[in-house]
Amino acid sequence: MVNAIESGGIILNEKNNALIIVDVQKAFDDKKWGERNNLIAEENISRILTFWREKGWQVIHIQHKSDNPNSVFHPNNEGFTIKELVKPIEEEVVISKKVNSSFIGTNLEEFLKLNDITTVVITGLTTPHCVSTTTRMSGNLGFNTYLISDATAAFGMKDQNENDYDAETIHNITLATLNEEFATILTTEQLINVLK
Repeated sequence: MVNAIESGGIILNEKNNALIIVDVQKAFDDKKWGERNNLIAEENISRILTFWREKGWQVIHIQHKSDNPNSVFHPNNEGFTIKELVKPIEEEVVISKKVNSSFIGTNLEEFLKLNDITTVVITGLTTPHCVSTTTRMSGNLGFNTYLISDATAAFGMKDQNENDYDAETIHNITLATLNEEFATILTTEQLINVLK
Protein backbone atom coordinates (compact mmCIF):
# COMPACT_ATOMS: atom_id res chain seq x y z
CA MET A 1 0.00 0.00 0.00
CA VAL A 2 2.92 2.35 0.66
CA ASN A 3 4.10 1.88 -2.93
CA ALA A 4 0.66 2.89 -4.16
CA ILE A 5 0.98 6.14 -2.26
CA GLU A 6 4.46 6.75 -3.59
CA SER A 7 3.26 6.15 -7.12
CA GLY A 8 0.37 8.57 -6.78
CA GLY A 9 -2.34 6.28 -5.41
CA ILE A 10 -3.30 9.00 -2.94
CA ILE A 11 -3.73 12.71 -3.52
CA LEU A 12 -3.10 14.77 -0.43
CA ASN A 13 -3.76 18.46 -0.74
CA GLU A 14 -5.56 21.16 1.21
CA LYS A 15 -8.90 20.24 -0.34
CA ASN A 16 -9.25 16.52 0.32
CA ASN A 17 -7.36 15.41 3.44
CA ALA A 18 -7.45 15.83 7.19
CA LEU A 19 -5.25 14.89 10.11
CA ILE A 20 -7.34 13.54 12.99
CA ILE A 21 -5.76 13.58 16.46
CA VAL A 22 -7.79 11.43 18.86
CA ASP A 23 -7.85 12.00 22.64
CA VAL A 24 -4.29 13.18 23.26
CA GLN A 25 -5.32 14.34 26.73
CA LYS A 26 -3.64 14.58 30.11
CA ALA A 27 -6.03 11.89 31.42
CA PHE A 28 -3.76 9.26 29.88
CA ASP A 29 -0.90 10.35 32.14
CA ASP A 30 -2.81 8.92 35.11
CA LYS A 31 -1.03 5.96 36.71
CA LYS A 32 -4.29 3.98 36.83
CA TRP A 33 -3.82 2.90 33.21
CA GLY A 34 -0.64 0.95 33.97
CA GLU A 35 2.19 0.16 31.55
CA ARG A 36 2.15 1.87 28.15
CA ASN A 37 4.09 1.22 24.97
CA ASN A 38 5.45 3.77 22.47
CA LEU A 39 6.25 6.61 24.85
CA ILE A 40 7.16 8.83 21.88
CA ALA A 41 3.68 8.70 20.32
CA GLU A 42 2.94 12.31 21.26
CA GLU A 43 6.26 13.46 19.80
CA ASN A 44 5.44 11.73 16.52
CA ILE A 45 1.95 13.24 16.49
CA SER A 46 3.49 16.66 17.11
CA ARG A 47 5.89 16.12 14.21
CA ILE A 48 3.02 15.20 11.87
CA LEU A 49 0.97 18.13 13.18
CA THR A 50 3.81 20.57 12.48
CA PHE A 51 4.11 19.18 8.95
CA TRP A 52 0.33 19.51 8.41
CA ARG A 53 0.30 23.09 9.66
CA GLU A 54 3.18 24.02 7.35
CA LYS A 55 1.16 22.66 4.43
CA GLY A 56 -1.98 24.50 5.55
CA TRP A 57 -3.99 21.27 5.61
CA GLN A 58 -7.04 20.48 7.75
CA VAL A 59 -6.44 19.44 11.37
CA ILE A 60 -9.18 18.00 13.59
CA HIS A 61 -8.68 17.42 17.32
CA ILE A 62 -10.95 14.92 19.05
CA GLN A 63 -11.42 15.42 22.80
CA HIS A 64 -13.06 12.76 24.96
CA LYS A 65 -15.58 14.20 27.42
CA SER A 66 -17.15 12.28 30.29
CA ASP A 67 -20.31 13.31 32.14
CA ASN A 68 -19.06 11.52 35.26
CA PRO A 69 -17.51 14.07 37.67
CA ASN A 70 -15.14 11.38 38.97
CA SER A 71 -13.76 10.56 35.52
CA VAL A 72 -10.31 11.79 34.52
CA PHE A 73 -12.03 12.92 31.28
CA HIS A 74 -14.59 15.17 32.99
CA PRO A 75 -14.22 18.82 31.86
CA ASN A 76 -13.66 19.96 35.48
CA ASN A 77 -10.63 17.67 35.78
CA GLU A 78 -7.17 18.45 34.43
CA GLY A 79 -7.19 15.19 32.48
CA PHE A 80 -9.72 16.66 30.04
CA THR A 81 -7.06 19.08 28.75
CA ILE A 82 -5.36 18.34 25.43
CA LYS A 83 -1.62 17.87 25.92
CA GLU A 84 0.57 20.91 25.23
CA LEU A 85 2.63 19.09 22.60
CA VAL A 86 -0.39 18.90 20.27
CA LYS A 87 -2.48 21.78 21.61
CA PRO A 88 -4.94 23.13 19.02
CA ILE A 89 -4.38 26.55 17.53
CA GLU A 90 -7.23 28.96 16.88
CA GLU A 91 -8.31 27.92 13.41
CA GLU A 92 -8.21 24.17 14.10
CA VAL A 93 -11.39 22.19 14.70
CA VAL A 94 -11.99 20.61 18.12
CA ILE A 95 -14.76 18.01 18.39
CA SER A 96 -15.92 16.52 21.70
CA LYS A 97 -17.08 12.93 21.87
CA LYS A 98 -18.54 10.74 24.61
CA VAL A 99 -17.95 7.25 23.21
CA ASN A 100 -15.05 5.39 21.56
CA SER A 101 -15.88 6.42 18.00
CA SER A 102 -15.15 9.97 16.92
CA PHE A 103 -18.06 9.65 14.47
CA ILE A 104 -20.83 8.74 16.96
CA GLY A 105 -22.75 11.65 18.47
CA THR A 106 -20.54 14.20 16.71
CA ASN A 107 -20.54 16.16 13.45
CA LEU A 108 -17.24 14.66 12.26
CA GLU A 109 -18.66 12.79 9.26
CA GLU A 110 -20.74 15.80 8.25
CA PHE A 111 -17.75 18.13 8.60
CA LEU A 112 -15.53 15.90 6.46
CA LYS A 113 -18.14 15.61 3.73
CA LEU A 114 -19.02 19.32 3.73
CA ASN A 115 -15.33 20.10 3.27
CA ASP A 116 -14.89 17.49 0.51
CA ILE A 117 -12.39 15.54 2.60
CA THR A 118 -11.95 12.03 1.25
CA THR A 119 -8.73 11.01 3.01
CA VAL A 120 -8.06 10.94 6.75
CA VAL A 121 -4.83 10.31 8.62
CA ILE A 122 -5.52 9.06 12.15
CA THR A 123 -3.27 9.41 15.19
CA GLY A 124 -3.90 9.53 18.93
CA LEU A 125 -4.74 7.47 22.01
CA THR A 126 -5.34 4.64 22.58
CA THR A 127 -4.71 2.08 19.85
CA PRO A 128 -7.30 -0.59 20.86
CA HIS A 129 -10.06 1.77 21.93
CA CYS A 130 -10.85 5.18 20.44
CA VAL A 131 -8.20 5.05 17.72
CA SER A 132 -9.28 1.60 16.54
CA THR A 133 -13.00 2.37 16.70
CA THR A 134 -12.56 5.65 14.84
CA THR A 135 -10.38 3.95 12.21
CA ARG A 136 -12.90 1.15 11.66
CA MET A 137 -15.77 3.58 11.21
CA SER A 138 -13.72 5.82 8.93
CA GLY A 139 -12.98 2.87 6.66
CA ASN A 140 -16.59 1.66 6.76
CA LEU A 141 -17.88 5.13 5.90
CA GLY A 142 -15.75 5.10 2.76
CA PHE A 143 -12.96 7.48 3.72
CA ASN A 144 -9.48 6.68 2.42
CA THR A 145 -8.00 5.95 5.85
CA TYR A 146 -4.40 5.91 7.06
CA LEU A 147 -3.41 4.99 10.61
CA ILE A 148 0.04 5.98 11.84
CA SER A 149 1.42 3.07 13.86
CA ASP A 150 4.02 4.97 15.91
CA ALA A 151 1.69 7.94 16.50
CA THR A 152 -0.59 5.92 18.74
CA ALA A 153 -0.05 3.81 21.86
CA ALA A 154 -1.70 1.19 24.06
CA PHE A 155 -1.81 0.11 27.67
CA GLY A 156 -1.56 -3.43 28.97
CA MET A 157 -4.90 -5.22 29.44
CA LYS A 158 -6.52 -8.29 30.98
CA ASP A 159 -8.97 -10.48 29.10
CA GLN A 160 -12.19 -12.07 30.39
CA ASN A 161 -10.14 -14.91 31.93
CA GLU A 162 -7.78 -12.55 33.77
CA ASN A 163 -4.92 -13.26 31.36
CA ASP A 164 -2.49 -10.35 31.08
CA TYR A 165 -1.43 -8.92 27.73
CA ASP A 166 1.38 -6.39 27.61
CA ALA A 167 0.94 -3.01 25.94
CA GLU A 168 3.11 -3.83 22.93
CA THR A 169 1.13 -7.00 22.18
CA ILE A 170 -2.20 -5.15 22.46
CA HIS A 171 -0.86 -2.40 20.18
CA ASN A 172 0.49 -4.76 17.52
CA ILE A 173 -2.54 -7.05 17.41
CA THR A 174 -4.86 -4.05 17.13
CA LEU A 175 -2.85 -2.74 14.19
CA ALA A 176 -2.95 -6.20 12.58
CA THR A 177 -6.77 -6.30 12.81
CA LEU A 178 -7.01 -2.91 11.09
CA ASN A 179 -4.33 -3.37 8.43
CA GLU A 180 -5.70 -3.29 4.87
CA GLU A 181 -9.19 -4.14 6.13
CA PHE A 182 -10.03 -0.69 7.50
CA ALA A 183 -6.88 1.36 6.88
CA THR A 184 -3.39 1.48 5.46
CA ILE A 185 -0.86 1.39 8.30
CA LEU A 186 2.17 3.67 7.97
CA THR A 187 4.88 4.96 10.29
CA THR A 188 5.44 8.67 10.86
CA GLU A 189 8.58 8.48 8.73
CA GLN A 190 6.79 6.73 5.85
CA LEU A 191 3.96 9.27 5.91
CA ILE A 192 6.20 12.33 5.88
CA ASN A 193 8.58 10.88 3.26
CA VAL A 194 5.65 10.15 0.94
CA LEU A 195 4.23 13.64 1.35
CA LYS A 196 7.43 15.70 1.08
